Amino acid sequence: MFYDHFTYMETEIKNNVSQALLEDVGAGDLTAGLVPCDETAAATVISRQEAVMCGGRWFDECFRQLEPQVEVRWHAQDGETVSAGQKLCEVKGTARALLTGERTALNFLQLLSAVATQTRCYVNAISGTDAVIVDTRKTLPGLRLAQKYGVKCGGGTNHRIGLYDGILIKENHIIASGGIEPALRAARKIAARGIFIQIEVETLQDLRTALNAGATLILLDNFDLEELREAVVLNARLTNKGAMLEASGGITLDNVRAVAKTGVDRISIGSLTKDIKAIDLSMRFSSRT
Repeated sequence: MFYDHFTYMETEIKNNVSQALLEDVGAGDLTAGLVPCDETAAATVISRQEAVMCGGRWFDECFRQLEPQVEVRWHAQDGETVSAGQKLCEVKGTARALLTGERTALNFLQLLSAVATQTRCYVNAISGTDAVIVDTRKTLPGLRLAQKYGVKCGGGTNHRIGLYDGILIKENHIIASGGIEPALRAARKIAARGIFIQIEVETLQDLRTALNAGATLILLDNFDLEELREAVVLNARLTNKGAMLEASGGITLDNVRAVAKTGVDRISIGSLTKDIKAIDLSMRFSSRT
């Protein structure tokens, strides 16, 4: 389902970049005016730390929108692990275009590489288990598809893109609908073909109710490890593992492997896209050409 959204990634990238450049450049880059308009230059981008690279196409687009003739030669690709001091790319073009686009281009590369790197850490932490790492809607406004692309580059799995491509019945929906069973019945009536229905439960009794009501995708909200193990057993006993169980809430790198070993199918983590620290990158002019 999610690959359909990424089919239109090029349009999304153009929109992301045009908005970012408008925000930064506005009516024009005053400081770049110090350099003659016909001056050309070359620059190199390096990583100052180990990371999973992501965001190359956003970086390219920043310079392409400023000057289509800017050349970017990549030495690493999205999804690759890069080391501290490694050269990521070389950029050549007019000095003004390079100076104007530098910050915006690096912002995209640093942010999306941070998402991919964070995701890879979680994916590696549960290596050898049957669980998968899943993202959430806790993304930066306007950059959801970009950040979810970063999750994929890090080896994670995308949850729904937005409110329009999946039904997730949470606590307030259950209250407003009159309970778990009525909420599921209502969801089945409105769900179009191919739209998944997931319901959140907060207790083992709620889980039992959801399973008996035919739920096939269930989010276990803030269950502790023992409750997660009991949930897996209950799912096996009542449905022969007919429902997919997703753990969520309070999950960190310190406990994610223990969560995965309880037998849950998926682990959703908001911090993949929400609590991230930009990767330290540097773009330095190497010459005037």
